[in-house]
Amino acid sequence: MEQLNNWIIENPTLYSIFKFILLVGFVMLIIQFVRRFLRKQVADTSIRYKSQKGIEIIGYIILVLLSLSYFTGNIKDFTLAIGLLSAGIALTLQELILSVAGSLYIFIVKLYKPGDRIEINNIKGDVIDVDGVYTTMMEIGEWVSSDNYSGRIVKLSNAFVFKGPIYNYSQDFPFIWDEFNLPIRYGSDVELAKAIIIKTAEEILSEFSTNSEAQWQSVVKKYYIEDAIVDPTLAISITDNWIQFNLRYIVDYKKRRFTKHALNDKINTEIEKTNGKVVLASSTLEVIKLPEVKIDLKTKQ
Repeated sequence: MEQLNNWIIENPTLYSIFKFILLVGFVMLIIQFVRRFLRKQVADTSIRYKSQKGIEIIGYIILVLLSLSYFTGNIKDFTLAIGLLSAGIALTLQELILSVAGSLYIFIVKLYKPGDRIEINNIKGDVIDVDGVYTTMMEIGEWVSSDNYSGRIVKLSNAFVFKGPIYNYSQDFPFIWDEFNLPIRYGSDVELAKAIIIKTAEEILSEFSTNSEAQWQSVVKKYYIEDAIVDPTLAISITDNWIQFNLRYIVDYKKRRFTKHALNDKINTEIEKTNGKVVLASSTLEVIKLPEVKIDLKTKQ
């Protein structure tokens, strides 16, 4: 015991550092214990996630305050220590500072939250976690068509919220507008084709139109934006090769691919039942004139 006291007297700096490490470790253990307790006791996924994140942020704040109070020693030197610490951090950890500031900005302004589908820095995906430094996303797209998961988990610095636009597919209004073109051959029964497309759209899209109408009204009240039509609309245009039917409709942002498949499949089935009254068109090539070909059968002797 006496040897330990002598070592502490001879090495006050090392002893101070050792005590600080123990203090930090103790705080970290408490944070982890509380997080595990919440993970086991809270059944609701959303509440469990938010509570764990809240404990994590509180832990960071406690560690910062303990560090400042421990190394400054008294309140007199507190302001000076803050100034020196801030200057050093600003020079060496600029990106980290922006990331931490970005995380606070995300939580305060509510740019997005876990479960939202966003596009940021040309990366599109579903947000699965937001911590003090990174936003973690399950990527969609890239080599996979439409809005399917690619299987890659992307960690993106929160600093990017200050560097470019953020596209949120689900905040306030979890619906998007989509469309597809249907080429109908000239000579087809246009009125019958219109009836088939409109009827199919009403059957498949009625749920989305009904659910989105009330939410769109709340968006109109919240933002400076004009009212919009949420029911399916059909527009017809004449091209060189066919009559083009353009169907525009609203759909749940997570059901875009499935809905387009259902529409195409149902419309194609109904068109086949018309027995040739309505025919889908395809690109054609008309040959106006064949070039003259001269063949010389004479051979040199």
